[in-house]
Amino acid sequence: GNGTEVADAAQCAASVEKAASLKPFTTGEVAAMVVAAEPRVIDGLAFKDQADKDLTLADFAGKTVLLNLWATWCVPCREEMPALNNLQKAAGNEAFQVLAINIDTGDAEKPKAFLEEIGVDALGLYRDSSMGVFNTMKKEGLAFGLPATLLIDGKGCLLGSMNGPAAWDGKDASTLIKAAVGS
Repeated sequence: GNGTEVADAAQCAASVEKAASLKPFTTGEVAAMVVAAEPRVIDGLAFKDQADKDLTLADFAGKTVLLNLWATWCVPCREEMPALNNLQKAAGNEAFQVLAINIDTGDAEKPKAFLEEIGVDALGLYRDSSMGVFNTMKKEGLAFGLPATLLIDGKGCLLGSMNGPAAWDGKDASTLIKAAVGS
């Protein structure tokens, strides 16, 4: 209802200016990133970590997060995993994290084996086998297929969203992330 929108607006007021300031950086290899036009908190994203512990986006509060949804059956996702891994290695710290969430149904064996096989060692295996995260993002108009990526600030507010893959370890992505993390 309306109460949440008002709360969102208050919580995310600064994020809208932040998002607008990112427009010049959504270029080249990250030109598909659409900056958020209105303040909104992205919640209702529940998933599990490697230890099968329940997490939500709130567990990453205080960090700028590049949240990426992927599946082993999605070819462009498979192709961009090494780039996401490289970005986490290069830029991951207390202020920034790549959060790649696998949405394969079934158990963790397939995605786990895939990440090991391609040498992805910095991302960890976060999972939502229920499709809940994807469906929430789809309802929000942020995910049309896979991969889908959200850029979220430390308050849990949306800065931008992208559908389709990107060269996440390239210069354009690096510049965008620096701009997003910089206060």
